[in-house]
Amino acid sequence: MAMRFLILALALILDRLIGDPDRLWGRLPHPVVLFGKAIDRCDGDLNDDGDSPETRWRHGVFAIAILLAASAFVGLMLTAIFYSFGVAGVVLEIVTVAIFLAQKSLSEHVGKVANALRAGGLDEGRHAVSQIVGRDPETLDAPAIGRAAIESLSENFSDGVVAPAFWYAILGLPGLLAYKMLNTADSMIGHKDERHLHFGRAAARLDDAANWIPARLSAVLIVLSAAIRLGPTSARSAAGAVLRDAGLHRSPNAGWPEAAMAGALGVALAGPRSYGKTPVMEPYLNAKGRAAVAVSDIDLALKFYSGSCFLLFVVTALPALCGMLA
Repeated sequence: MAMRFLILALALILDRLIGDPDRLWGRLPHPVVLFGKAIDRCDGDLNDDGDSPETRWRHGVFAIAILLAASAFVGLMLTAIFYSFGVAGVVLEIVTVAIFLAQKSLSEHVGKVANALRAGGLDEGRHAVSQIVGRDPETLDAPAIGRAAIESLSENFSDGVVAPAFWYAILGLPGLLAYKMLNTADSMIGHKDERHLHFGRAAARLDDAANWIPARLSAVLIVLSAAIRLGPTSARSAAGAVLRDAGLHRSPNAGWPEAAMAGALGVALAGPRSYGKTPVMEPYLNAKGRAAVAVSDIDLALKFYSGSCFLLFVVTALPALCGMLA
């Protein structure tokens, strides 16, 4: 177990420094892309528009079960292969874990939104934020772009950093690969549109369950990061927003890191918005905060994010260090 935490700590460092090199993934398919192709194949083969809702639900359960079993099996095989390679295998596992983390890439994508607003104004900001959120960019003014960027940063800190780290720490590579398959499936078929309402229900519910602990851990890390950077007042505001507003979000998990970030920054997040041409009416998280989110708020959110990532590293490095000294 100490070795697993050591591998995770080193993978967090590697991902933070290197991220997802464009030169590498421009030539090779990223594993998540392969996951997406498998999910799309199941969707095409098993999700027939002529089936009844009950049949589509059963097929969805079967599909996600097969996908999770296959990804966990690949994780088991990789674990056995890496173990047989000794020290070289440890290095290969560190690289594999880092591939499924998103610290640097998430920071870069959100940073591009702030830079676009600074350099190019509203049109550039809309284009940049459209790369990371699904809402209609034409409906967004500058504060709404800032809210969207900060919400994406907060939610994906949980889904793309904390949750993969958590499931690797608990179950090793099988847990990590199964989680990434599940999270990818939720993003592809876990919607409430007509085609996926029943077929993707199992994937969506399982993803909610898999992210329950990581989402709450993410909120704690953001609160602690706010305490370190701005002091106890910011931390109290973040914790208060979490306790008061996390349950207002339509997701049982996303509200936790988003409310923590809203309280730490002193801004209001979420609220009414549009996905495509569909309006979504939701209450604000930390409604007493400023609705006029500025570029400086995105910058500060990125600093809270960096602090939270460092705290996650500390949480993983300490068990590794204790195990090595025991």
